[in-house]
Amino acid sequence: MTALTRPQYEIRAQHTDTTVTVYQAYSPLIGGPAVRDGRFPEAWKRDRMTWIKPSFLWMMYRCGWGLKEGQETVLAVEITREGFDWALEHAELSHYVRGVHPDRATWQRNLRRAPARVQWDPERDLHLNRLPYRSLQLGLSGEASRRYADEWTVSIRDVTPLARQIHQLVRDGRLDEAAALLPRESPYPPGGVPLPARAAA
Repeated sequence: MTALTRPQYEIRAQHTDTTVTVYQAYSPLIGGPAVRDGRFPEAWKRDRMTWIKPSFLWMMYRCGWGLKEGQETVLAVEITREGFDWALEHAELSHYVRGVHPDRATWQRNLRRAPARVQWDPERDLHLNRLPYRSLQLGLSGEASRRYADEWTVSIRDVTPLARQIHQLVRDGRLDEAAALLPRESPYPPGGVPLPARAAA
């Protein structure tokens, strides 16, 4: 499937029959203990919104290949599909869209109540340039954030060395080799769980 034929709104992720891999980046003070213990430490604030990203390259765009301050440790967090689907089912779009929501007040009311929110951002290529289709960001707060950290997380891996290796290959112009190292992401079937309304941003 080419960029021109790919659906503009589609969840793509590395997934198994039971898990989905998402990415986050933290300082070593958070990332180190998370990798060591396989769970987020107490210093990870469970009452704050956290954004998870199924797209490796969008995470690279966000954290600058793990070179941005406070985002030096890139984590691959494997979570249960059950949890991921629950978050999607209980999510609201992060922004108001005329024609999708009855009115702005209804959207704001739903957003305040929702434990998760969906945001669609342009997907990125190996040079971190925008592509003509979107990548999912899923924001978790309240109940969703706590369940993500304490119930849904199956494993946490440090993929910072992989990020640096791919980045160096891109800088050297060895794009085929870089692409071969990317995690294999495929369209994610939400198993009948309804996604929040999708609309162009």
